[in-house]
Amino acid sequence: MPHSVISACDNPRMTPENYVQQKAAASGSSFYYAFLFLPPEKRAAITAFYAFCREIDDVVDEVTDPGVAHTKLGWWQGEVSKSFTGNPTHPVMKALMPMTATYGIEARHLQAVIEGCQMDLTQNRYLDFPALQRYCHLVAGIVGEVAARIFGQTDDATTAYAHKLGLAFQLTNIIRDVGEDAMRGRIYLPVNELQQFDVKAHEVLKRQYSDRFTALMKFQTERALGLYDEALALLPAADRRAQKPGLMMASIYRTLLREIAADNYQVLHQRVSLTPLRKFWLAWKTQALGKVV
Repeated sequence: MPHSVISACDNPRMTPENYVQQKAAASGSSFYYAFLFLPPEKRAAITAFYAFCREIDDVVDEVTDPGVAHTKLGWWQGEVSKSFTGNPTHPVMKALMPMTATYGIEARHLQAVIEGCQMDLTQNRYLDFPALQRYCHLVAGIVGEVAARIFGQTDDATTAYAHKLGLAFQLTNIIRDVGEDAMRGRIYLPVNELQQFDVKAHEVLKRQYSDRFTALMKFQTERALGLYDEALALLPAADRRAQKPGLMMASIYRTLLREIAADNYQVLHQRVSLTPLRKFWLAWKTQALGKVV
């Protein structure tokens, strides 16, 4: 059983709602700033869902033994199945389950997130962009789909927007985290694109800069920026107001990408980030103007 289950349950004053709130806030993620502007019920739902995603992600990032990580993800698969039959045991699932019917959150959504993280245990290279997109679909597109439902989706076409935006977010994460991932032996940049720019895998793993690497990252960044534009063009006017939290995240992530580009793609030795104040300011401006800034 994951350690977090035991530690959460050992504290009788830690309610499931407190637990997911702490989990979401502790991540320092850009997503958290967008949640602040939601009404309480929607904020509670997205916080619980986000905490679930963090739990699954943490198994892959923090458990060094792949066998143990597989076992923990297997436990989570069982926990999701049990929860949807009325028997949640983990604080995250206890917080999330009361929201699932209201917001159309299904077991398949949660199992897809787990499946995506299982890929991280068995695969540390992607041959081409379509192969990477499959991974992004599970760990980000599905997350975008659920988030759009919680935010108040009314038009079916918003699902395509949410998936495209999720892909843009995930590619931004990949660009930002090239150095951190290399330290774990992972390269998410597609193999055929490394070859196209004549960047060797060992150069990335050793975190060596070159003009070739800079050109590769410029290509990755321009594609991601293009995907933000494509996603925003897909958002139906009817859902524009409800989907403001996604637009806030797009403002923050797009600004981060521009910052990385302005810093000449120095992502191998550091994790470029925006300050909490700047994230809040970008979220607030998007809330006020109703568009991505």
